[in-house]
Amino acid sequence: MLYHLFDFLERNYEFTGASLFQFITFRTGIAILISLTISLFFGGKIIQKIQDFQVLEKQRALGLPGEELKKKTPTMGGIIIILAIIVPTLLMANLTNIYIQLLLLCTIWMGSIGFLDDYLKLKIGKDGLAGRYKILGQVGLGIIVGSVMFFNDKVTVRMDKTQVNKHNYEVISEVVDSETGVVSYNVKTALTNLPFFKNNTFNYADLLTFLGEGSQHLAWIIFIPLVVFIVTAVSNAANLTDGLDGLATGTSAIIVATLGILTYVSGNAIFAKYLGILYIPDSAEVVIFIGCFLGGCLGFLWYNSYPAKIFMGDTGSLTLGGIIAALAIIIRKEWLIPILCGVFLAENLSVMLQVAYFKYTKNKYGEGRRIFLMSPLHHHYQKKGWHEVTIVTRFWIVGIILAVLTIITLKIR
Repeated sequence: MLYHLFDFLERNYEFTGASLFQFITFRTGIAILISLTISLFFGGKIIQKIQDFQVLEKQRALGLPGEELKKKTPTMGGIIIILAIIVPTLLMANLTNIYIQLLLLCTIWMGSIGFLDDYLKLKIGKDGLAGRYKILGQVGLGIIVGSVMFFNDKVTVRMDKTQVNKHNYEVISEVVDSETGVVSYNVKTALTNLPFFKNNTFNYADLLTFLGEGSQHLAWIIFIPLVVFIVTAVSNAANLTDGLDGLATGTSAIIVATLGILTYVSGNAIFAKYLGILYIPDSAEVVIFIGCFLGGCLGFLWYNSYPAKIFMGDTGSLTLGGIIAALAIIIRKEWLIPILCGVFLAENLSVMLQVAYFKYTKNKYGEGRRIFLMSPLHHHYQKKGWHEVTIVTRFWIVGIILAVLTIITLKIR
């Protein structure tokens, strides 16, 4: 809103200083400060209100250290992160930007599912929202994200004339560089970046070439289900990771900071050309949203670090995972998710392997056997006697290593 206000003042009244709001770096910095203010200073007041309403974590008896103390800890703190994302985004971002609109929708959508799940757990005292309804909500969001990314004419990739003619892409608009006079084109395409390959782009439509010339328009048959899978998988993985104080919050912050770097270079024509990645017009605005996300996570971590004064609940974890998935898809770096979200992946796989192996051995030997002492993976290390802080810190270190590796993939081909 402030962006639009100062844009109006500059265009109509030449308001001094209004031009600062045209710089994404300036607005991102202010957005981070606002986000931190909300999560740090108002976060404490929100926690107090949650405590007053006796919204306390319902811990299952798993025989883990510190379990009894956690029962007295308030939950649904994801509300703090959501507010710290939405408010500064509304103030500082260009709200006509399709990617900002999509990310705000993701935040509200997943936040609502998580909130309903937490509310039902507290109200009914059972497992909350039935799993099938959670999945249905995640699938619904995936369909929306995939459809917008594939069909909306504001979602484009910029290319030169040679590339457009070679692949016969659908041209949405022509862009002329005011300084050089070079003509380029915003095109509709199902292209994405693929790490480690010399020609690091891949077109989902290429999987349908057997259908003939119309394959470009039918790529949604592959693209949208893939987006649904990514949104569902990452949001559930983030939810599984939220089992120790600060684990999901810190890991998500590391992932999104890395996505911020990837977003900035993908939205800058010079950097994108140098790195040989797709240049995505208007995506640089997403850096402001990422700044809000980071500010919200860091402020929340103040209260969520060991010993936690608040848990984010599904309100926060499902939202963080959904946003991370959407961000990767928006900047066309979804194939980097297995590397960048490696901690999430390990947590998810540990549960899947544990369940599958238990069922297999029960059918074969008459009794279920386990690969891990307990799943998700962080509980395995708790059972081994590692302190909670040690586990979280080491998982963060692994997350940072994976983040560095992700950035390096921009040049490893």
